Amino acid sequence: MVSCSQQSPPPPAPKSQAPPSRTTIRSLGEDLLCEIFLRLSYLPSLVRAALACRAFLAAASSSTAFRRRFVALHPPPLLGLFFDYDGTEMPSFRPVRRSSDPGLAAAARSADVFLSRVPGQDDASPGWQIAECRGGFLLLLNQSTEQIAVYNPLSRALDLFPTPPDEICNGYRGNFIRLDFFLLLSDETPGSFRVVTVCHDKSRLRAAVFSPGAREWQVNGQLYWSHAKQAYQVVLDTATMQFSFVDLPENLKGNGHLYITGGAKDGKPCIVSAAVFTLSIWFRRADADGVEKWMLDSVISLEGELLRATKGSLDDHGDLKVLSILDGIVYLSTFETFRDANIPCWYLFFCLETRKLEKIFHKKDDGHEHP
Repeated sequence: MVSCSQQSPPPPAPKSQAPPSRTTIRSLGEDLLCEIFLRLSYLPSLVRAALACRAFLAAASSSTAFRRRFVALHPPPLLGLFFDYDGTEMPSFRPVRRSSDPGLAAAARSADVFLSRVPGQDDASPGWQIAECRGGFLLLLNQSTEQIAVYNPLSRALDLFPTPPDEICNGYRGNFIRLDFFLLLSDETPGSFRVVTVCHDKSRLRAAVFSPGAREWQVNGQLYWSHAKQAYQVVLDTATMQFSFVDLPENLKGNGHLYITGGAKDGKPCIVSAAVFTLSIWFRRADADGVEKWMLDSVISLEGELLRATKGSLDDHGDLKVLSILDGIVYLSTFETFRDANIPCWYLFFCLETRKLEKIFHKKDDGHEHP
């Protein structure tokens, strides 16, 4: 018989293993989160994701490079067109209706498209007029109150400041003095902007820059203005705020009303002109000698595309008119000034990258258009 003291001890109990740590989306680093955010459909989706928690918000606002990549992959969608009127009426808005895109519909509903925050007077004539619409901002001018307004209908942010002082236009010898206004947006700081006004007559040109932070106008350079029939442009470099001369294609000489200068999706400058139902597209490229010049890229007939998009005949349309070029999209209309104003006008856009023409809507033309 074996006593209890001589029995072998029982084997040790197995140690319990700690459960493996779980990897959640909140434990991902900012670089991986940004890669995930780049695959979202468009900006409203990114905003909703960024507001889910502090980590997501920090990742979405972490760097300018990420914002640039997102905008490059998801260009801002078209919400609609503003129409400008002569007289005291405020500009009106016509939304683009896409029932398959509830995000765009919600953005259009929440935007202050009636411009209710912009101060107005019923008896002021002329009232507010749109000088430019860019990046969701409206640049508005009021000659009666001598004011300039920059308004974002989506965020309802409003900036008011006076028109440029008289000394900016002093010293001009021509009888006809013209003021053009432009809006410059910052890629580095979303929501920031500068307003540039160009004062010119037949012989001279001067630019003034307004920065909301400085709250003052700054005169920045003076050059002679080219004759309207000469084949070159005066260009203002928005980075250095310096003017330069750029030669134009010979067949555009003296035809400034027939073409628009804008930017492609990658930011490269381009010129688009319309004749009958044909678009001609130029890009700035280096020639065999390494000299940059405007070079004809393509000539595209849109007759068939126009008929398919509008389901009508060419007799129903006037010549194509280029309205503007924004982020590689050419906005067009079929209106002509000598046509019957009661005939509906089609509004369309042409993508420089895909070379596709798509319709937006049609309406009776009753004002200047601003996508």
